[in-house]
Amino acid sequence: MSKDSYIDGADDDLDRTRPEGLTGILDALSTAISTARAMPMSSSVLVNRAEMLDLVAQARDALPSQLGRADELLADADSAHAAAQAEAEAVLARARQRASELVDTEAVVVAARERAAEVVREAEGTAEGLRRDADDYCDRRLADFEIDLGKLLSQVQGGRARLADRLSGSSEG
Repeated sequence: MSKDSYIDGADDDLDRTRPEGLTGILDALSTAISTARAMPMSSSVLVNRAEMLDLVAQARDALPSQLGRADELLADADSAHAAAQAEAEAVLARARQRASELVDTEAVVVAARERAAEVVREAEGTAEGLRRDADDYCDRRLADFEIDLGKLLSQVQGGRARLADRLSGSSEG
């Protein structure tokens, strides 16, 4: 058997269909090399040159499209990751802002309620004091009116008594 015929017949048992994608091509190369006939007393093997060159050509053809597709997928993944990261940061920022507002609002509400209770207590105290002062003023004014009315009543009674004396003196005379 000549060297060329030995090489030509080396891969009779390999699948000769065109493999799909770069991984398929690399698998076909690996299978072709691992199943190749060994040279006697050597670690070298005999492979079909045309078939190996065809697989290498297929790998070269597939590589740009596979790399382009991989680049597209990586770019899409990076873009999606960046968008998700930006959205997550925006959500966190809004959540922190809202939490801060709620804390501030809660503190303001608590302080406002305490101040309102204090104002109500002060107003009730002031109102009670004003009521007492008003009642005291009215009592003093009524006492003054009572005294004035007492004096007036005495004068009216005195005047009536004089008139009664005159009337009784005129009727006698």
